[in-house]
Amino acid sequence: MSVPPSYQDLGKAASDLFSKGYGYGTTKLTVTTKSESGVQFKSTGQSANDTGKVTGSFETKYEYKDYGLTFKESWKTDNVLATNVTVEDQLIEGLHLGFDTTFSPSTGKKSALIEAGFKHDYLHVDGDVHFDVGGPTVHGSAVLGYEGWLAGYHIGYDTGKSRITASNFSLGYESSDFTLTSSVNNGEEFTGSLYHKVSSSVEAGAELSWASGSNTTTFVVGGKYTLDDGASVRAKVNNKAQIGLGYTQSLRDGVMLTLSGLVDAKNLNQPGHKIGLSLEWEA
Repeated sequence: MSVPPSYQDLGKAASDLFSKGYGYGTTKLTVTTKSESGVQFKSTGQSANDTGKVTGSFETKYEYKDYGLTFKESWKTDNVLATNVTVEDQLIEGLHLGFDTTFSPSTGKKSALIEAGFKHDYLHVDGDVHFDVGGPTVHGSAVLGYEGWLAGYHIGYDTGKSRITASNFSLGYESSDFTLTSSVNNGEEFTGSLYHKVSSSVEAGAELSWASGSNTTTFVVGGKYTLDDGASVRAKVNNKAQIGLGYTQSLRDGVMLTLSGLVDAKNLNQPGHKIGLSLEWEA
């Protein structure tokens, strides 16, 4: 018996393969430290290579493990303050409770989110209520799993406009080295993803999407190869002949350097190619 993933994590292995390790277009620095009292501090700064715009964030995190409590506070350069409180496995095992708030001092805009989830053998359910100026928006999802097979449904409802904002259905199969997921979103978009861990050092995957309204199809294929010296290389190509490349190297414990690039193979002699650099330091 095993606990199925949440609805938003269906197909996550393939999604991570095509998103993590690709930071082209920006130069980014992330520094994470922890005090003797257990408070974690995380600072992030990045610059857009094409515009030069600099953004950043600062986050603190503290965990009361005996009580399953986690407190987070963050500030971003767009002047938004956020607070997050979560409780795990306290009232009953598998129960998750959370509360999020955001506040912009410059505009006075506020928002809040209350969430709850429960996971157990064969079942994973989640729900949240987002309070905003337009009225509360409610989301709910459930995933059933049995012997690797997965089936899930997600619905969103805007109480202010009295209408359904999301109605999505997914089917999939998941094993230790193989994941297959297909979804229908709002009856208009059909997606599928495949992930295969070929060996301890080789991963491969593909994603496909078709929108019935515009009759457009998109796809991407790619892979990752992990080297023996703490490094990894990855590559992907999509239907627009855009080639993404990434190289990640562990310089020492807690220090990770990532170099990435995007090449437009259809317009090799034109501008638009991108490069990126990311340095992560954790102590």
